[in-house]
Amino acid sequence: MKKYEGKCGCGNIEYDFEGEPINSAFCYCRECQTHTGSDKWFGLWVPLDKLNFTKGTPSTYTRIGDSGKDISLKFCSKCATALCAEVTVGNFYSVAASTIISPNKFTPQMLIYTASAPNWAVFPEGVLKFDVLPPGMGA
Repeated sequence: MKKYEGKCGCGNIEYDFEGEPINSAFCYCRECQTHTGSDKWFGLWVPLDKLNFTKGTPSTYTRIGDSGKDISLKFCSKCATALCAEVTVGNFYSVAASTIISPNKFTPQMLIYTASAPNWAVFPEGVLKFDVLPPGMGA
């Protein structure tokens, strides 16, 4: 089974996970825009039991998501790199694709919260696009 490794910008926090992500998504919600300083977050959805922090302990910021359940952003307290978000309602981590040591393998399978995207955002062609979440997700 394929193993992926990642780390924060300063190397204080490292993680790994085994197997392919269950999904990969560009999220254009306002919270993701705030955390990335960009128009979106590129998250690889990894089951909670598959991701392990192998070096250091990330800091956590928790907010309530649209579902009413917690979303906990895990980040490095030294360099402020956002590593992943624990999405409680979905029982997965949305791992920041940019923190994976070999990130070029992944492409988005869906675009979510596109209704919140800034007017200058460019959406990739041929990728499923949802104003908020696909039907059946998030509740």
